[in-house]
Amino acid sequence: MAQKAAKQQAARNTSILKRTHLTSLAINAAFLLLRLIIFRASCTRATYLLYGLLSAPAFAVEFWFERIGRPTVGSNGELKKAGEDLEAQGLTEYMWDILYWTWGCTVVATIFGDKAWWGWIVVPLYSIWLAWTTFGGLREGMAGMTGGTNNGEMGNGSASNRQKKLEKRGGQKMQYR
Repeated sequence: MAQKAAKQQAARNTSILKRTHLTSLAINAAFLLLRLIIFRASCTRATYLLYGLLSAPAFAVEFWFERIGRPTVGSNGELKKAGEDLEAQGLTEYMWDILYWTWGCTVVATIFGDKAWWGWIVVPLYSIWLAWTTFGGLREGMAGMTGGTNNGEMGNGSASNRQKKLEKRGGQKMQYR
């Protein structure tokens, strides 16, 4: 019963990594086989250059997931380390987005050709949008800490309805530091 959560995490990570590697293998093998066999006439050196360049982030993410998520087992079969949670929010979630989007672009490029790689431009645009909204929200959240009003009080816009009613009745006025 000891380390039940760690064992579940290890099993979950192992299945996620296996599924990820098999999916990656299938998609990349399909790209190479179909481009070499069926779509050979439209295949150029630029095709393979774009494939290598734009698939590299997915390979890097997959390698990173393997490093942080693979459970470590001792020589006696005992679980040493369960690995990081591959379903975590934040950076891990963003890395999954990069992986899925690269796979999607690879599948579309397999079928429709090199112009489909332009779909990969969405990843940096998404990164910029994510950073802008994150820091914008952070900036708005920190604005109240700067004491932006003249008389040292925050405006009534940030007061709750209960506080507004109490102040209207002449009750205790809320004071902010």
